[in-house]
Amino acid sequence: MLQARAAVLREIGRPMAIERIAIGPLQPGDVLVRVTAASLCHTDLEVIEGQLALQLPAVLGHETAGHVAAVGEGVTSLTVGDPVVLSWNPHCGQCFHCARGQPILCEPFLANGPKALHFDGRPRLACDDGGTLHQLMYLGGFSEYVVVPAQQAIRVPAAIPPDRACLLGCAVMTGFGGATHVARIEWGMTVMVIGTGAVGLAAVQGARLAGAGRVIAVDPNPARRAMAERAGAAVLCDPRAEDPAALARSLTAGRGADVVIEAAGVPAGFRTSVEAVRAGGQVVWLGKVGVQEEVAFRWGALMQEKRITRSSYGGARPAEDFPAMARAWLDGRLDLDSLITERISLDQVNEGFAALKRGAAIRSVVMFA
Repeated sequence: MLQARAAVLREIGRPMAIERIAIGPLQPGDVLVRVTAASLCHTDLEVIEGQLALQLPAVLGHETAGHVAAVGEGVTSLTVGDPVVLSWNPHCGQCFHCARGQPILCEPFLANGPKALHFDGRPRLACDDGGTLHQLMYLGGFSEYVVVPAQQAIRVPAAIPPDRACLLGCAVMTGFGGATHVARIEWGMTVMVIGTGAVGLAAVQGARLAGAGRVIAVDPNPARRAMAERAGAAVLCDPRAEDPAALARSLTAGRGADVVIEAAGVPAGFRTSVEAVRAGGQVVWLGKVGVQEEVAFRWGALMQEKRITRSSYGGARPAEDFPAMARAWLDGRLDLDSLITERISLDQVNEGFAALKRGAAIRSVVMFA
């Protein structure tokens, strides 16, 4: 059985340990991916800190790029050597929600998620002592190799470097798709993006490419506001110094923004989103708080035919979206480079999460040899 180095989380609130693990064996429909880059996401940090429950021991990591190293029986869509980005949303294609174009709500996806194993509910990773090793979001990308269903491995152009490609798998897909698929931004609209981390910066770019007439970026961090301006935001707002909702109204003859995208994941951001959007406008919530946490709203802010949509993956269509976003980077229309704060080794993964927690990093990317 194949052996690999991986970062293994064994205890909440404790650093991950770099261990030797066993990979496979492949089952029909599986692919073995040699991981080349995996970026650090706040969702991983939530698991480390215990805010998001996951069976342990586990390999985290779900923004992952690599190359196909082997294919299981029946796999015809991929060949060895293909460069791929991994999606964390495998789906059956047949259940009630899949049939209605909502793969993020796929019944087997949601049912098997708590098991933290492969999509079929069985393990593909094992500890060195033979014990079951769990995978975050059907992936476990902080490993030299990972086994996933073929549908999770999306072939992308070989010319996009893996450190940029891995970002497409979660943050960029969520933000870019939130703007282009979910918000359905039309030409000339005024769009507000609250929170300009990796997801928010991708949303700013998605709004710009969708034809927004004006993008307002809201963030208390001046460095991130500057990044949002480079990404295409025309108006910058420090919410500690001015009211974003009042600013939106001042720019739109008193109406408010046509679309507001919340990507900060804080109660104040959610409240601001419904205050700043115009009557009949669209709010898209990409950020999140703890599942048991309550967020209060002024009831009047929810009136007047406002539409609120919560989206976990930006309406992702990975097979189409990942290659399209990769081509947008190759064409110079999508900036991925500025999202990368640092490139680190697997042995530095704990330091990378410390930087993420401090707010010192947009994305740290683990590079595999």
